[in-house]
Amino acid sequence: MGETITILGLESSCDDTAAAVVRLTDGAPVILSSVVEGQTALHADFGGVVPEIAARAHAEQIDHCVERALAEAGVALTDLDAVAVTAGPGLIGGVLAGVMCAKAISVAAGLPLIGVNHLAGHALTPRLTDGLSFPFLMLLVSGGHCQFLLVRGVEDFTRLGGTIDDAPGEAFDKTAKLLGLPQPGGPSVEAEAATGDATRFAFPRPLLDRPGVDLSFSGLKTALLRARDSVVAEKGGLTRQDRADLCAGFQAAVVEVLAAKSARALDLYLQERPRAPAFAVAGGVAANRAIRAGLEGVARDRGVRFLAPPLALCTDNAAMIAWAGIERFRLGLRDGLDLPARPRWPLDRQSAPMLGAGKKGAKA
Repeated sequence: MGETITILGLESSCDDTAAAVVRLTDGAPVILSSVVEGQTALHADFGGVVPEIAARAHAEQIDHCVERALAEAGVALTDLDAVAVTAGPGLIGGVLAGVMCAKAISVAAGLPLIGVNHLAGHALTPRLTDGLSFPFLMLLVSGGHCQFLLVRGVEDFTRLGGTIDDAPGEAFDKTAKLLGLPQPGGPSVEAEAATGDATRFAFPRPLLDRPGVDLSFSGLKTALLRARDSVVAEKGGLTRQDRADLCAGFQAAVVEVLAAKSARALDLYLQERPRAPAFAVAGGVAANRAIRAGLEGVARDRGVRFLAPPLALCTDNAAMIAWAGIERFRLGLRDGLDLPARPRWPLDRQSAPMLGAGKKGAKA
């Protein structure tokens, strides 16, 4: 019989308060429960996430999420081996709410405390869902992050490239706001694009004329703003079809850029000669079906296995944090009560920061 490890995970880095219980038995992980309390309604009137509102909501909800996760899993605190928590990066108020809750549980129940990098949670999700072996290529693409990672181990990440400005999810959100669509922007833009003509507007494909795998989405967002203003100036407003065409053109540009850069990243990854090459995508933007299809096509062309987690595990959740906690627990990694909450915490600690650094450390 193999080892059995049961860990409670907490996630509160942005606008989803989450708790989950994951158990590893004989090498097979099982998600016993996964509770996520979203905040979409709280931020709807502001066109985006308001950090102060998010932090207060996390503080109010996290205890209830823990209670529900334990109840749905049918376990007590005494059945747990450890508590894992997102310790960064993220909105500091939310991260603090999760870290303080985890510390309280750790002290009260006498459980080991494990701090998890939110990005590592996403990056290690394919090992939870598909038992993926190292090394693999990961495209982490979300509202706040976008980077290609060569994942060689639980603590071994090499960034091959990433966005030099906006993350794709941020660009989707801003596009939705420019077009009067509800937040979160990703699902809204994708739904509108389904009935649009992607060829009507000539949007740029940023950085495709330059070598490497870095990406840029700020100029694409500006191009959409100008196209919108041009239509409004000509017609006095936007029709439903105008909006759909703008969304379709924008989404097509994002898909093409991500696919082309993924092809280059795969070429770099394959130089490692992995025995079972695999390309995985994770993060909230990975829920976009057009993006998934484009990335899957690139992997298929190179004979590489493509993996994308279930939609519920693409967006922020605590199951991925509990699993990352299990991965670290098995390596004997533990944290003390001095575990800090970090607004910035790059996975690759060797490469130069892409988005600069300040007193709080490297951004990414």
